[in-house]
Amino acid sequence: MSELAIYSFIMVGSALISSFSQIMLKKSAQKTYESKIKEYLNPFVIIAYGFFFGCTLISMYALKIVPLSMSPILEASGYIFVAILSYIFFKEKLSKKQFLGMVLIIIGIVVYTLKF
Repeated sequence: MSELAIYSFIMVGSALISSFSQIMLKKSAQKTYESKIKEYLNPFVIIAYGFFFGCTLISMYALKIVPLSMSPILEASGYIFVAILSYIFFKEKLSKKQFLGMVLIIIGIVVYTLKF
């Protein structure tokens, strides 16, 4: 496996972790809290923002090899991950338009990566 492929998988993994943190934030937002301080200083929020920070570092590390022009293409996989995780954790249904959008994102990623 080429070095570019390995670092690309690292970047997609970062998008997956970031998607999990978005799910954690939504889970936290669905709860009621006694005060605004407890709302923002609960474990879900702190861990989720820690994951976001870690994902930023991981993406910066991957950009040592992944071309900058390829980064938005790989990060778009996060939209797919969030939709799938929302279905799993929140039982949110995907509309036909959302499903079509996910298919278009996948096609775009495949077409772009075939260039490399």
